[in-house]
This record gives sequence, C-alpha cells and structure tokens, in this order.
Amino acid sequence: MGSGDTFGMPIAHAVASGMNGLRAAGDLVARLEMAKGMRLTQAKRTVAEALGVGVADLADPLVMHEVRGELRLGRVFELETTYPHDPSPQEAKASIRALLGLG
Repeated sequence: MGSGDTFGMPIAHAVASGMNGLRAAGDLVARLEMAKGMRLTQAKRTVAEALGVGVADLADPLVMHEVRGELRLGRVFELETTYPHDPSPQEAKASIRALLGLG
C-alpha cells in the first residue's frame, strides 16, 4: 500500500454517505435506517411508498431516474448531461428530507 492509499477509502465513504452529492434509492433506505432506526425491510417499504413505486423498483435504475426527476430529488448521471431544470444538490437534499419526513 502506498502513502496515497491511506485516506482513499475514508474519503470515498465520506463522499458517498454525505449529502454533497446526488443519492441513489439505496442511500435513501440507509438514511432511514440510521435516522429513524428502521430495519432494512421497513426502510425499503417506507422509501418505496414515499416515492410511489414498488420495493423492487428501488433497484431499477431506469425507474429511479424518472422518479427522482419527477420528485426533484436529483438524478444520478453516468453518461448524460444534467437537465436544465433539475435541482441543485442542496435543493435535492431539502426535497429528500421533506419526502422522508426527516425534518
């Protein structure tokens, strides 16, 4: 391991778990598990209900891309550019908090 590897993983975890970026459905589930002490099954069901989709849809990137756009939760982009009317990460953060009842 080189000296550059010392902080690589902690930084990756901090960025992935922080609210600085756009989030996937699994991150929303994990957030409810941590914030409200929910078990995995209950958190998945709660997120699916809040998003208006089935639990299986949480793992479908095409469904989630559309749902996140409709609800202004921010979208996770891989190959395409952002849409002009998509929310900023901070707007998405506020929308996610309101949707999941996290205050």
